[in-house]
Amino acid sequence: MVQTHHQPDQAVFKSILPDDIDWKSFPAFPPSVRLAVVVGDPSEPGPYVIRVKVPSGVKLMPHKHPEDRIYTVLSGVFYIGLGDRFDGDKVQAYPPGSVIVLPGNTAHFHWAKSGEYVTQVTAIGPLGLEYLDPGNDPRQQKH
Repeated sequence: MVQTHHQPDQAVFKSILPDDIDWKSFPAFPPSVRLAVVVGDPSEPGPYVIRVKVPSGVKLMPHKHPEDRIYTVLSGVFYIGLGDRFDGDKVQAYPPGSVIVLPGNTAHFHWAKSGEYVTQVTAIGPLGLEYLDPGNDPRQQKH
């Protein structure tokens, strides 16, 4: 049987080379963190692939996403901890090549503890991000 229905942004063959990645700031992240949309549109229903680049030392405070996510560590060491309070002693280190399955609505936090890391996130949109403490949300910061 031939499938005739394609997922959004997947109807034609294409490739995305590292130099083609368009890194941008993202309002829900600290200003130094960068996000790149690789496939799909995270703001719409349907599959998407994004990459997140976090510079050394940056912490993403406890938050959750409504969608299930699969993280693949592309470079650096990805430190993630589960729970509603940031605790540097509770983060686990995942080296490049690691895959982490994060069920939707799971409270978690990240820390670029040992240097910059890049993760690739695969999920079904729309993307959501809610900080457990609204005071940690860069979208709520007064400029």
